[in-house]
Amino acid sequence: MIFKLLFNMFQLFPQRKKATFVASFGDNIFYVADEIAKIQQDEIIILKHPKCNIEFENIKNSKIYSFECLNLFHLIVSIYHLSTSKIVFTDNYYGFLSVTNFKPNVKCVQLWHAAGAIKKFGLMDPSIKGRQSSAKKRIQSVYQRHTHIAVGSEKMASIVRQSFGVDDKAILRTGVPRTDFFYDENKKQSAIEQLRNEFPIIKSKKVILYAPTFRDGEFNLPDIQLDLQSMYEELKDDFVVFLRIHPAVNFKLNHNYSNFVYDVSDYYSVNHLLLITDYLITDYSSIPFECSLLKKPMIFFMFDLNDYRKKPGIWKEFESNIPGPIAKNTREILSIIKNNHFNYLLIEKFADEWNQYSKGNSSESLIKGLYYNIE
Repeated sequence: MIFKLLFNMFQLFPQRKKATFVASFGDNIFYVADEIAKIQQDEIIILKHPKCNIEFENIKNSKIYSFECLNLFHLIVSIYHLSTSKIVFTDNYYGFLSVTNFKPNVKCVQLWHAAGAIKKFGLMDPSIKGRQSSAKKRIQSVYQRHTHIAVGSEKMASIVRQSFGVDDKAILRTGVPRTDFFYDENKKQSAIEQLRNEFPIIKSKKVILYAPTFRDGEFNLPDIQLDLQSMYEELKDDFVVFLRIHPAVNFKLNHNYSNFVYDVSDYYSVNHLLLITDYLITDYSSIPFECSLLKKPMIFFMFDLNDYRKKPGIWKEFESNIPGPIAKNTREILSIIKNNHFNYLLIEKFADEWNQYSKGNSSESLIKGLYYNIE
């Protein structure tokens, strides 16, 4: 109610030539904001969620505010910018959008944080059916607030239309902005050198990156499903394990596997980590869609697959063409790695299908498309 009141009050102020970003994950927003700074004179406002690890300070013409209730001044300023911008970018589901009655000329662009989808979300999440009608209405109003949604493929376009309940005219087939990184050799080499300096051990050992998704209600994780002791006993001479726990999850590594297990959950860029990864272990996370661009082998640790098919559900577009072997326990993971049970042609096919429009110029294409006749 307070948010709505302030937003409507600030609607009395004139619109300004600026772009306002609401950053939760932040990587897509970084690339788009940086592109705007190159080709437009707009002021750039970044409303940063406290858990966002991306740094935006080097983006020209930018101002950064903490987007949280605890910082009341920043919150009020943030609402002002949202209410007086001609273009607003988000990268996640934000409940405040249900009360932001933007002016007719405002473009609200969703830079969804996933390049593809394994688990069902949005209006297709089965848990929506059990919600109260008022909650369903609020959720629908959030998704329908978006005038544009950027996607990297037709597969994702189909999923987005269903999940957000939008028409095809809302789909921007420009590719996923953050994938531009994988086509920039200088940036990639710089990221690799930075990681080698921070983790010298990767110069002599291979890297297994474990990046599980967030599971409903799993905000505090006492331990992980991966048997690190078995991994240590079998692989410690040739490998290290990097743990990338979802940012919404509180997790503390209690075991001490010297020079073998490293918690990189707070490392600001998962795409940088993928560059030095030799094997990715994940489950229902969206990370395989970008990992496939690097043609890296992937193992899908789906120990709860049967339950997950029921809730939240898995998209058939993914399950019919999984780009790696499925493992139900750590023993199977070790066997897959030791015997190199990977289909690299399938990984390449997967990459082509899900990154159909992500060809290294997604940020530029998106900005040129949005800013054409924006006035």
